[in-house]
Amino acid sequence: MVIRYPNGKKYIAAATKTAAKPTSSTFSNRGKTLEDELNDSNEYYTSRGIAVIHKKPVPIQIVNVRYPARSAAVITEAYFKTASTTDYNGVWQGKYVDFEAKETKNKTSFPLQNIHDHQVAHMSQVHEQGGIAFLIIRFSLLDRYFVVPFKNFIEKWKRMTEGGRKSITLDEIVEISIELQPGYQPRLDYLQAITGMVEHPTGERTERQES
Repeated sequence: MVIRYPNGKKYIAAATKTAAKPTSSTFSNRGKTLEDELNDSNEYYTSRGIAVIHKKPVPIQIVNVRYPARSAAVITEAYFKTASTTDYNGVWQGKYVDFEAKETKNKTSFPLQNIHDHQVAHMSQVHEQGGIAFLIIRFSLLDRYFVVPFKNFIEKWKRMTEGGRKSITLDEIVEISIELQPGYQPRLDYLQAITGMVEHPTGERTERQES
């Protein structure tokens, strides 16, 4: 099936969304993408009343349909009605949560070309309104996962827009992020990782101390 963006440009799935085979410590998670792992984790959160977070549906306008049989229809061409924002959103502890999930096979850095201007603009708006905006980045060949708070990510994004490097090194990712340790249930407990990004009722923050 051919899917096109609103401007007519053909959509090509990014390599970061393909089913890369991770070196997971548990057999049941081998072959799962970051999206699979997050969907499983979100189901765990929902089923236990911890949070309600879902992957955002993308509105698609169907252009051409083929009917190989009377009871079957195959979509052969479609367009994204609007540019996508981020991958996931929802509510946790009364706070709006909005984040983008990305995978990379690069072992030493995360290419910023994997993020789009409109996604950064959207996360910036969420952050300014008091929501919790962040990215979850998986280095698939290293089997390492990081939660990157938007306020830390935007500094590296601005560096690129001002003519600096077009990626964030792994060392920088480690410095500005919270590394996730995959578990069993949930697989990726990213809500525990972002607890420090929330303003607690006492007015005190539990953020990690910055060096």
